[in-house]
Amino acid sequence: MLILLSLLLLILGVGAFFFWLATRHGRQRQALAEAALRHPPSRRWPDEESFRPEIFDSPCRWIAVRTTEPRAVQKALKLANPTLCTWAEGLAEARDRRLFITPPIGEWVLVVGSSLPDPGDDVDECFHLLTDLSRKLGLVQFFSLNRALGHHAWARLDAGEVLRAYAWAGHVMWNQGPPSPAELGLDLRCYEYLEEVEKNWGEAHDPILQNLDRLPMLAARWSVDPAALDERHLATGRGIVGEIT
Repeated sequence: MLILLSLLLLILGVGAFFFWLATRHGRQRQALAEAALRHPPSRRWPDEESFRPEIFDSPCRWIAVRTTEPRAVQKALKLANPTLCTWAEGLAEARDRRLFITPPIGEWVLVVGSSLPDPGDDVDECFHLLTDLSRKLGLVQFFSLNRALGHHAWARLDAGEVLRAYAWAGHVMWNQGPPSPAELGLDLRCYEYLEEVEKNWGEAHDPILQNLDRLPMLAARWSVDPAALDERHLATGRGIVGEIT
């Protein structure tokens, strides 16, 4: 009888001990949860942590507008269903009939999207879009490059006037205005209309490849090289994504 009583007391003691441990653990978890609510840790969404501006790999096109007002760019482009978004969200949506208008980068706002007109397909459409945008917003720049085909273009307009434009898509599509000091400094090769293009340069001296490689440098000297943006820029502000009407 005494042995059974001792076993019963032992079982009750062990049970009480485990109950005390469970209660203590629960209180500790509750205290940690309350502390987390009072002092939430700073974090970024995973897609923003791993995000890099890879949309500027070729082929790509973008517009740079000298302004700090993305809304003004959205209104000038007449984008439908405009929505505020992060960089990651905007770049993911910059396809089909949608464009992403970035937050201000210094004194510039970029417009990105595959639906921007390609001078190689329709140089007139590109001209009309840029002149209309420039009449409304002032200084506007356009850049396009397709490494697979060797096509490339750049343009600079102010108040609707073409200051400088050059587009190559197997032949000269657009050559207007005198070469800028930045183009001359980078030794960019711009052919004239109907000028015969020599084919025996060799890759190291091929002017088409050199233009492709140096186009981002021209963008940096004129306004912004998107490929040079770092996480400090990409973590600031919200842009706008919308549909082309």
